[in-house]
Amino acid sequence: MTSFRLAYVPGATPAKWVRTWAERVPAVPLTLVPVAAADATALLRAREADAALLRSPIDREGLHAIPLYTETTVVVVAKEHLIAAADEVSTVDLADDVVLHPLDDTLEWSSLPGRPAVSRPETTADAIELVAAGVGVLVVPQSLARLHHRRDLTYRPLADAPQSSVALSWLEDETTDLMEQFIGIVRGRTVNSTRGRAPAPAADPASAERKRPVRKPSPPKPARRTGGGAGKRRRRS
Repeated sequence: MTSFRLAYVPGATPAKWVRTWAERVPAVPLTLVPVAAADATALLRAREADAALLRSPIDREGLHAIPLYTETTVVVVAKEHLIAAADEVSTVDLADDVVLHPLDDTLEWSSLPGRPAVSRPETTADAIELVAAGVGVLVVPQSLARLHHRRDLTYRPLADAPQSSVALSWLEDETTDLMEQFIGIVRGRTVNSTRGRAPAPAADPASAERKRPVRKPSPPKPARRTGGGAGKRRRRS
């Protein structure tokens, strides 16, 4: 059976597009493929997914990419941290904190704020555990803070930090009709949009001839009478 495989990185939320797909393309199941942010483009190039929701920066070689949205960057701290009392902070406010920098971080830093940790955590999930243990703080896109939510942690917007964008990407030579369908859904096209829909099949002339309505012949019109009226009688000589 034909299917459409959509990979997505942690924090990406494809649920609303999946629901729309099920309504518009019920004959083709959409399969979700979770993938680590660092592995998303490799998955596409290996043709193990038809499209992917991934984070910038993106290696665009051989790939199309449509930017979808840019996320707010936040700092994750323990609830007892002083930062928890603020509505918004800046990187200067982190000067005295150990700022964890996991190996799967997708933010592009020119210079990491705060004090460096002794070592880099393997993953964002590992870094969250260290924040909960009081080892340091963590700067991430807001969706990742929500994904790894814990009752003993909170987060605040970090005004001057780099931001992460999420894009829809696919292979340049794989813009199929199904791909166009998904692009239309993501871009909010209505169901009546002609883009991304298969063209209607050409009409079969023979079939059209068979379906053409047959006209019944009209009844003949009565002949017109000429001369005198029918009620006149011939005069006797």
